[in-house]
Amino acid sequence: MRPALLLFDRAATALNRVAGGLAAVLLVHIFLHIVLEIVLRSFFNSSTFVLDEFVGYAIAAMTFLSLGYALNSGSLIRVDLMVGRLRGRPRRWAELFCLAASFAISGYSAWWVGRDALRNWSRGAVSESIAEVPLWLPVGAVWLGLVLLMIQLLACFLRVAAGGELIQSEGAE
Repeated sequence: MRPALLLFDRAATALNRVAGGLAAVLLVHIFLHIVLEIVLRSFFNSSTFVLDEFVGYAIAAMTFLSLGYALNSGSLIRVDLMVGRLRGRPRRWAELFCLAASFAISGYSAWWVGRDALRNWSRGAVSESIAEVPLWLPVGAVWLGLVLLMIQLLACFLRVAAGGELIQSEGAE
């Protein structure tokens, strides 16, 4: 692979590893928040009053922030009934088509989610709970996950176009 493509691929992989790590931190947050809620309700007859809201935001952010990492590591579920039977150049073209279509759909989604995040930010919209969470935060996390997925899709597209494999093995150059 050319040095510029290799650098872009490594940068995309590094960004998505960081996002995957953040998704893992959010999973720990969910677990700890649920344990805290159980303790508060069981022993202190109290509550944080925001468990459902915060866990919902964390699940959405965790899901989207981990997409690029999952794509690059081969963890995403793929339906490749047709592509899996192809070999050589036809398979490469089919993979490139699938990556380009996925990039376009992700871009379309990112556009609308980004517009929603920007609208929430400009209006100062907050949740209707006791926490009054600025709504651009959870929506912005989803948007960031989509943008990182697009970066990883582009890196995969360039890798496949240059003759490499779709799934990057650990330590591969």
